[in-house]
Amino acid sequence: MTDLPRPRRLRADAARNRDQILRAAVDLLVEVGPTVALEAVAKRAGVSTATLYRHFPDRAVLLRHVAVDLLEQSATAAQVEEADAFTALAAYLHTAIDLRMGVIMPMLADVIAGDDQLFAARDEARRSLAALVRAAHDEGSLRPDVGPGDIGLLVIRLAQPLPVPIVAAANHRLSHRHAELVLDGLLRFLAVDSLRDRPLALDELDPVPSDGDEPVWVDPRGYWGEPGVTPAADSEDRSRRTGS
Repeated sequence: MTDLPRPRRLRADAARNRDQILRAAVDLLVEVGPTVALEAVAKRAGVSTATLYRHFPDRAVLLRHVAVDLLEQSATAAQVEEADAFTALAAYLHTAIDLRMGVIMPMLADVIAGDDQLFAARDEARRSLAALVRAAHDEGSLRPDVGPGDIGLLVIRLAQPLPVPIVAAANHRLSHRHAELVLDGLLRFLAVDSLRDRPLALDELDPVPSDGDEPVWVDPRGYWGEPGVTPAADSEDRSRRTGS
């Protein structure tokens, strides 16, 4: 049997160029959108256009690698150990904002084609976030009626630019500030017995076809078509779990 060739390891300078290109692509996707000129990406990355094309032969390849890279970084962020699970969840939320996950991934959902590498990265990111949310539930620091899909969509809501004329840097700072407001709300068990509707699962974020057009991220029929909520724990049980 002939051995398959091993993937060639990039030289340090080549790996550095590749990372710079991916970071520049993320920044320009946020600023311009998926139609950004590849020459502009090369200029922002500080490399020649020839260097960019050597790593990424066309726009589709570049955008797919951006998505895979963000998903892999997201999975790593969800696996970082902290003093407790809620602290780890808070750190994950802020890291996801810095990665621009909530802007880039919805933007690329109907632009890039999936493949085994992309699906594997997506599944690992989902598993990692679900495990983090489960750990926060187990230690009693996260409301039981908040699911991993809720956290995933929070990242999108927090990262989207506000519809007001402010500079991008200010919008990014506000994303982190609003994340802290949300985290404070997640820590507090509100007086109501449960949140409206049920927790959102990660698999409900799968694209689904819509009238033969490009897929959308969430099928509203699958979410809103099942009335009812998952009851939150009563106040006595909350006190036992939080130690208050």
